[in-house]
Amino acid sequence: QVQLVESGGGLVQPGGSLRLSCAASGPSFSTYAVGWFRQGPGKEREFVASASVSGDSTYYADSLKGRFTISRDNAKKTVYLQMNNLKPEDTAVYSCAAGMGSSRPGEYDYWGQGTQVTVSK
Repeated sequence: QVQLVESGGGLVQPGGSLRLSCAASGPSFSTYAVGWFRQGPGKEREFVASASVSGDSTYYADSLKGRFTISRDNAKKTVYLQMNNLKPEDTAVYSCAAGMGSSRPGEYDYWGQGTQVTVSK
């Protein structure tokens, strides 16, 4: 069993940066791949990024490459999402997940409650 709690969301101006954190609990966290997803207003859930069990392999939605960076610290049981040069279209609820690790939400077993990111002047 893994519990996930996101933090770090908030209001930021276009061009700004935020770093989201996802704190995990449970002894098996380090055996799962992790991912970040987002859901904007009136939109379907969208894959953002994923990282392998070790964190050595990472994958990104093509549209976000170069602006977003996923990382994990297994000793701290925490997953991060560094977001730079934010745009209004990045406004969404961002959720972290643990599971098989892919772009498909169905392959993740555990989800956090999400944190709101709003990009606006």
